[in-house]
Amino acid sequence: MSDSTPLLPWKARATISLLSLLFDASSRSNGTVNRRLFNFFSLNASPNSTPVNGVSTKDITVNTENNVWFRLFTPTVAGEVAGEVTGDGGATKTTSLPVIIYFHGGGFSFLSPSSIYHDALCRRLCREVFAVVVSVNYRLTPEHRYPSQYDDGEAVLKFLEENKTVLPENADVSKCFLAGDSSGANLAHHLTVRVCKAGLREIRIIGLVSIQPFFGGEERTEAEIKLDGSPLVSMARTDWWWKVFLPEGSNRDHGAVNVSGPNAEDLSGLDFPETIVFIGGFDPLNDWQKRYYNWLKKCGKKAELIEYPNMVHVFYIFPDLPESTQLIMQVKDFISKVSNSRL
Repeated sequence: MSDSTPLLPWKARATISLLSLLFDASSRSNGTVNRRLFNFFSLNASPNSTPVNGVSTKDITVNTENNVWFRLFTPTVAGEVAGEVTGDGGATKTTSLPVIIYFHGGGFSFLSPSSIYHDALCRRLCREVFAVVVSVNYRLTPEHRYPSQYDDGEAVLKFLEENKTVLPENADVSKCFLAGDSSGANLAHHLTVRVCKAGLREIRIIGLVSIQPFFGGEERTEAEIKLDGSPLVSMARTDWWWKVFLPEGSNRDHGAVNVSGPNAEDLSGLDFPETIVFIGGFDPLNDWQKRYYNWLKKCGKKAELIEYPNMVHVFYIFPDLPESTQLIMQVKDFISKVSNSRL
């Protein structure tokens, strides 16, 4: 076992290796993506209005021109929408459900809410946390550079403000959480900053769930050097993703990438919500993620850091890993704690 390869079940190792291979094969040296190749091998799940393992799903369009849409995950009880009946879960007509607005990872260049990995992850969050989950499809790089992804996230929030009836009747928009993994966690952070500045009329973002957020900078950190060659997030891959994400002429110390670096935005005057940050010991990005957590604390924000010393990037997509289930339970506890503190 090398320094960059922890012991994982064969299925997880195979999936990570195949994803890495597909990312590399689809990413051209001229800064373009072979979408046809990636889409041919990418595995997707369709929405299903019939409850499966306690969750029903449907896709809702926000903006046709930019292909912005979201997959809505609704927890069910005894075959009915949660909150409409009384069942083993204790749901009643008065039960309100928190709302998780989720942004998928993929280096800003790949995947979507319909990818089998994120569809399954959001199903788990919906079922285990007992929350409504809004999984957002945003424009991808390199066809659409920064700040398109952040603009799309903001468009979804505004759409939900104006079209609350698309959510279940008992979805409580006063208890919304922004969440994401990897590049989606980057997006969730910056969208949170936008919301803190501009505000929303009825939607209240009361918490941020940041799962192995994708941050970086010009500097090469100790973890990046030690763990270079790791699957999915080697320096070569992350450099390519940042290059096709950022505006022409920008470097990795841009504020969108290095959130705690020389171009960091002062959050001290913002009503930034309570945040939980998850990191993995075998993730080359973990030094950047620790800096993010420390920066939030330095800005006077309430934040919690949870580290999985033996886990790699995207370990949470593998339900067979005990650590993946543990993370879901910790998200559940965080959402419950923050929600109850608002009662």
